[in-house]
Amino acid sequence: MRRPALKLPAPTGRRLALTGVASAGIALTGALVLAGCGGSDTAGSSGTELSVGASYMPQPVSADMAAGFLTITNKSATDDELTSVTSDSAGEVTMHETNGGAMEEVGSFEVPAHGQLVFKSGGNHLMFEKLKRRPKQGDTITLRLKFAESGPLTVEMPVKSATYNPSTGH
Repeated sequence: MRRPALKLPAPTGRRLALTGVASAGIALTGALVLAGCGGSDTAGSSGTELSVGASYMPQPVSADMAAGFLTITNKSATDDELTSVTSDSAGEVTMHETNGGAMEEVGSFEVPAHGQLVFKSGGNHLMFEKLKRRPKQGDTITLRLKFAESGPLTVEMPVKSATYNPSTGH
């Protein structure tokens, strides 16, 4: 026995408007998911191809200051420059280089073509100052990196133990 086809009423003004809103919401959600799949830690809007890896923050011992480390890789043939770093977790994020054991704040860092800018313990690093709350191991800190040539990158930086060493994984 064949069942009769189910007939739905044609969308009226309100139903049509809601259907359009729902479709737009689904399309926007899909676009956001696809953008997330591409990674919020890559940029390439103006010829450079930047990505960020190996980011971490050791759990700070101080309630108002922490260090952060990461590696920025530039796969393009164009030099770029990291000009600033911000985070909602800190009142200020400053960039530092270490020369001969002395730490010095700098305004920018070159990200060489086909090269890397490495922030590591004992070398270049980020300082999160005026922390809004003390991050604990297992937390994630969001930062925004701004560049001279490329679009900004948003990075999710995990908080590791205070004694974490990336070469040993502990």
